[in-house]
Amino acid sequence: MSYDESHLSARRRPLSRLTLTLAAAAVVPGAFAGWLIWQATGGSDDGGPAGLPAQGASASASADPSQRPGSSGPEPRPSGPESPSKPASGDDAAPGDARPAPGDGPLAGRTVVIDPGHNPGNFKHTAEINKLVDIGTNRKECDTTGTSGNSGYTEAEFTADVSQRLRTLLRKEGATVKLTHENDRAWGPCVDERAEIGNKAGADAVISIHADGSAAGNRGFHVILPALVKSGGADTSKIVAPSRDLGERIAGNFVRTTGSAPSNYLGGGTGLDVRDDLGGLNLSTVPKVFIECGNMRDTKDIALLTSADWRQKAAQGMADGISSFLNR
Repeated sequence: MSYDESHLSARRRPLSRLTLTLAAAAVVPGAFAGWLIWQATGGSDDGGPAGLPAQGASASASADPSQRPGSSGPEPRPSGPESPSKPASGDDAAPGDARPAPGDGPLAGRTVVIDPGHNPGNFKHTAEINKLVDIGTNRKECDTTGTSGNSGYTEAEFTADVSQRLRTLLRKEGATVKLTHENDRAWGPCVDERAEIGNKAGADAVISIHADGSAAGNRGFHVILPALVKSGGADTSKIVAPSRDLGERIAGNFVRTTGSAPSNYLGGGTGLDVRDDLGGLNLSTVPKVFIECGNMRDTKDIALLTSADWRQKAAQGMADGISSFLNR
């Protein structure tokens, strides 16, 4: 399972292309230019047929990555660093970070929280991450192990790498950037704590980075938006609209920088999916989205996810979308 929680009972609310196109034209005409061109030309010629996502592929994965299901063919190992060195905490500069002087840059004074999906230690702490926490609407697991490619490259490795690349890019724009974790803890944090980190930071934008674990042939990225939820401790009424704006800008720029097509199995070709079952969104009081960058179980998508060059493009697309949202 690639999300921070199980989606076995998720309600899908696919958006029409017409609705999204009109919204894009009104809100972010520049960001969606690449997307509209892709749709006008009939889409990617290497996208697989639409299908249903595999359910529970990683939520019930063994603590040992080598015991996960194999594949029918070889899979590339990641290029570039697979396990990024642990950077400094908070907004202290990490090795290689280049930032403008305080107060400089178009994002000066803005705070962005990046949530790297899952923790590589979750596999060794299944009892802890299976503990139920309150997500407002009900109680769900603290977290999941995340998914992996068929050759063992884990979602947690991928998200840590992309998150650090994204932080560097946003810092260069002058933003204050915080990560929910930096592989500096044995497991977690739980999904409710991840949401609270963004809330306490008073973040102007939060992005939770993931990769999917669906069936082979299911390809492409999708951005998950919060649904309108008012239940228990959850009230997303104030963040639904700005989160949609943030998600649309990230999706459009992700297409432009990576060349990847929107998901062929979720979102009706829009690259957007609305959900009401994710605690990380339900409990957020600041604009927040999830992004599933690709399917780790598809041979073509995993070839992208394991490429350092592509991961840099992915981070750039996210940074451009966030910058566009914060400078709107």
